[in-house]
Amino acid sequence: MRAIAFYLPQYHPIAENDQWWGEGFTEWTNVRKARPLFRHHRQPVIPGELGYYDLRDSDTREAQASLASAAGISGFCYWHYWFAGQRLLERPFAEVLDSGQPDFPFCLGWANESWSGVWHGNPDKILMQQSYPGPEDEARHFRLLEQAFKDPRYLTVDGKPIFYVYKPRQIPECLRFVEHWQKLAIEAGLKGIHFVGEDVYIDDHPWDYKANGFDAVVANTPGVAFLRLAKKRFLPRYLLPRAVHKLLRYPVLHKYRDFVAHSQVDPGHGDFYPAVLPNWDNTPRSGRNGFVLTGASPALFRSQLQYAVQQVEPRPPDKQLVFIKSWNEWAEGNYLEPDRKHGSTYLDVCRSVLGEQG
Repeated sequence: MRAIAFYLPQYHPIAENDQWWGEGFTEWTNVRKARPLFRHHRQPVIPGELGYYDLRDSDTREAQASLASAAGISGFCYWHYWFAGQRLLERPFAEVLDSGQPDFPFCLGWANESWSGVWHGNPDKILMQQSYPGPEDEARHFRLLEQAFKDPRYLTVDGKPIFYVYKPRQIPECLRFVEHWQKLAIEAGLKGIHFVGEDVYIDDHPWDYKANGFDAVVANTPGVAFLRLAKKRFLPRYLLPRAVHKLLRYPVLHKYRDFVAHSQVDPGHGDFYPAVLPNWDNTPRSGRNGFVLTGASPALFRSQLQYAVQQVEPRPPDKQLVFIKSWNEWAEGNYLEPDRKHGSTYLDVCRSVLGEQG
């Protein structure tokens, strides 16, 4: 049984963010400036024992890995950014790879979408365009990651390194791309690549992962549950259409209890890996255009995690995978790291549920 937590590297300044958002911008900038937008809205959230860390600090990365390991988390899925040769936020993982520390398993997830000003009320402003130039760029991309794929810490399935793709539907000639990388992997002495793709349309028009060469699929969370809730025939006040919320000047609100009930996905095949979510509140990024889950609690998170674990228990050990969104997405409100309110309670839940399986 392996639980893999997504890991955001945007906790150190980079030249591009300095230019776009002001000198010294990091994810903490959004977190610190957040304010309550409705009654009982818990903002800003304040980190616990790790504080407002800088991921250029190796001691911070060691502390994160220590907390995760003690909680039964099997590894981090570091978000990776590749824009036709241009990389962003690569420093923390590059230092993890080059130093060999922390000695904690990992895989990579390609966040293959354009960066825009959507979080700051300017969705039409493209900051970094995601493009797919073709085979030559694909080969450069693979060569960049080859060292990571061969690292003994890298998470695998059937001996193949796991490579997670955030928006596989957006890759033109997706099957050709996958086949190209599989060929490059074999030539590099690997057994291949275990491709995992994310999909939001699990219920309607699901993405055909097999036809596109992928090995497994993960439901987009919280997207799938949000779509399901929006389709309910009779909408309570907290599910009013987005246009009404804009007039009322507060974000779209969903109850976390309802989210948990509508987040359960079971396509009926063993190539599906469940994903769980401790909470969601992206108003630090999106303000009144955001979405908020209200009433989140460690107890409800426990029920969601237990269901996910039960889904994968019958499978061969190598494919008993659960993804957790996320380890440290503070500006989206989904994080396992200790905060001022809950302390390490969410990590305690992980330790309890995952430890039972161990």
